[in-house]
Amino acid sequence: MMSVLHQSNIESLPLLGRGKVRDMYAVGDDQLLIVATDRISAYDVILDDPIPGKGEVLTQLTLFWLDKLAGIVPDHRTGVDPQDVVRPEERDQVKGRAMVVKRLNPIMVEAVARGYLIGSGWADYLTTGVVCGMTLPVGLRLADRLPDPIFTPAAKAAVGEHDENVDFDYVENLVGKEIAADIRRITLELYDQASHFAAGRGILIADTKFEFGLDDKGVLHLMDEVLTPDSSRFWPADSWQPGISPPSYDKQFVRDWLMEQRWDKTAPAPKLPLAVIENTASKYREALTRLCR
Repeated sequence: MMSVLHQSNIESLPLLGRGKVRDMYAVGDDQLLIVATDRISAYDVILDDPIPGKGEVLTQLTLFWLDKLAGIVPDHRTGVDPQDVVRPEERDQVKGRAMVVKRLNPIMVEAVARGYLIGSGWADYLTTGVVCGMTLPVGLRLADRLPDPIFTPAAKAAVGEHDENVDFDYVENLVGKEIAADIRRITLELYDQASHFAAGRGILIADTKFEFGLDDKGVLHLMDEVLTPDSSRFWPADSWQPGISPPSYDKQFVRDWLMEQRWDKTAPAPKLPLAVIENTASKYREALTRLCR
């Protein structure tokens, strides 16, 4: 049985903030302790019911992908064991679910790669035929594979608000043409290598988002979570069919159940049934097992 952690409480380090899933603490002036909790959100609302082991799955998958893709771009890892920066009585809160990382200057753009047409990209395509400034072929269906993967950035929003799809000009204006071009090139290269690997494990990566930051020397680094079910759409390859939304290795059970409830999508969310919690936890674990076997 995996441990359950809805919220960390590390008193030996200064708390810098809590996101939808991660709690962030300062480790000196140049490092951060990032703890992946088992919190889960839907429709930008954090639910009261955690998903057992979710934070461990996210952390282990991120570490797996960072190792596999290490030759493409520097990343935020430090090699410091999280258990070494907290008090002994706090180690259970970080074991298997935390990372000590470099303190970078984050670039406020979600770097999204899409290989299939789904989600907000599908919604934009239906309305305009354009996704993030790029005109796509006429006649594409829901979940269709795109002729080539595309870079579709989004402006990062505050917690509780939706990210907004933007075009490449927005990224250039934000960080300059050189860094913007590097982010696009690296994003598509990461997606290409990861999607080919995952396909060999029977998983299609429909889309995924990366986050980047700059160190004090201006060197671009990959940061935050990487290619997890929270940052990606993982589809079982044998269930993919254009025209329908395939099942996915993420919080689909939670979203489907919530859609059936009388709920206005504001906090507090309805309490999740045990079956929904268990099925969701199982899907997260299955993604880890299939990719890392």
